[in-house]
Amino acid sequence: MSLSLAFNAARSSISATATQIDASTRNIASASDPNASRKIAMTTTLGSGGAYVVQVSRAHDNALYSRMVSATSNTAKAEAKQTGLDQLEQLVGDPTSENTPSATLGAFNNALSDYRNSPEETSLGTALVSAAKNLTTSLNTASDAVKSVRKDADASISDSVATVNNLLKQFAIANSAVIKATAQGTDTTDALDQRDAVLTQLSEEMGISTVTRTGNDMVIYTDSGATLFETTARTVSFQPTNAYGADTVGGSVYVDGVAVSGPDATMTLKSGRIAGLTELRDETALTYQNQIDEIARGLIDTFTETDPTGTAPDMQGLFTATDTADAGVAGRLAVNAAVDATQGGSATLIRDGGINGTDYVRNADGAESYADWLGTLTESLSETRTFSASGQIETNGTLADYASASVSWLSGERQAASTKTTSESALLTYASTALSNATGINLDDEYARQLELEKTYQASSKLIGVINELYAALFQAVG
Repeated sequence: MSLSLAFNAARSSISATATQIDASTRNIASASDPNASRKIAMTTTLGSGGAYVVQVSRAHDNALYSRMVSATSNTAKAEAKQTGLDQLEQLVGDPTSENTPSATLGAFNNALSDYRNSPEETSLGTALVSAAKNLTTSLNTASDAVKSVRKDADASISDSVATVNNLLKQFAIANSAVIKATAQGTDTTDALDQRDAVLTQLSEEMGISTVTRTGNDMVIYTDSGATLFETTARTVSFQPTNAYGADTVGGSVYVDGVAVSGPDATMTLKSGRIAGLTELRDETALTYQNQIDEIARGLIDTFTETDPTGTAPDMQGLFTATDTADAGVAGRLAVNAAVDATQGGSATLIRDGGINGTDYVRNADGAESYADWLGTLTESLSETRTFSASGQIETNGTLADYASASVSWLSGERQAASTKTTSESALLTYASTALSNATGINLDDEYARQLELEKTYQASSKLIGVINELYAALFQAVG
């Protein structure tokens, strides 16, 4: 090899090695950034024996990245639902609490039995009214809890939509940077990392899929097929509902005018935080509302006052509420003021009848030992009845059975959500670890690589020094 060829080979080797050292230095500087991929300076050998850098690329695995994005969406959905169910159970009471509708119904049933067994004890009548108040309070509280959970979910959907729109703006900038660098033939690695980081954040809010087009341009779709980004960001909109009643219908999330969640959805999101929040708001919470409404209706029906002669119409008795056929009756349930001493009433009307006037009196003689009507009420409370299928639990059973099934359902839903979250989180950890192992930065490897590159750099520099000495000797010899 001539001196000139040797010199050029050494110089190209130094240039290539310097670029490789720079890539490794960038890796070390970015090691703490979970969104950074490993940068690789790709080299090729020249015919003269030298080397040069073809391009700087990044370690990337499309399959592992897609799996991680999908796991992120599934985990966010599960967490959103679990958080809401945890909140609902905390407000209503867990299965061991004395304040659940089931527990207060059991206490009320015991108080009714005590009063039936000793109808002459006015204190037991007062205790029965107190138990009835506790029961209505538990149902009122449960209904309020449903409203609170739904309202909070609605507000969180609004926040999530704002986040999506902000991320789409960031994606537009990152995508433009990738397209520009690709067109100019310059290093795209940092821009690609930034674009992927935005996609990962976006996948928390809603399930997504992507398509990469010519020039590294990327299109984003929801996991239901709606276009989120194609050249420009699509507008994601949502009208929050500030106050929730039991029958309030929450708004839908729209992507460029197409409903992707909520009652109007035609391309329903399958995963992501918005999907979990919508399911909580529109399905799970409403199912529980239907259950407690059925309990309230059962109480009103059980304690209805009837005219002994069959002449006067049936009237609400111990338990009252307006619009009993409408949603939210559990929140409107109250103890009849006529039996509440604190409101000028008398608990003996439960024993004797007459809450709604003299036409409904059964203990006409006013005997303190009269227990027939209390016995009838006790038997009625224990009768098997039919419940609406909207509660998604057993439709036939006693009121106590139904209330117990409702508590078990809520606990089961919360436990199922917790298990789902744990499972999805484990999958996300696995996917993230696999991706990191394949494309992430290992400091030990980078430090070892830099040592090797520095040796190569020094060897090439030394070779150039030797060549310079040979040139000097040659020039001196011919001079």
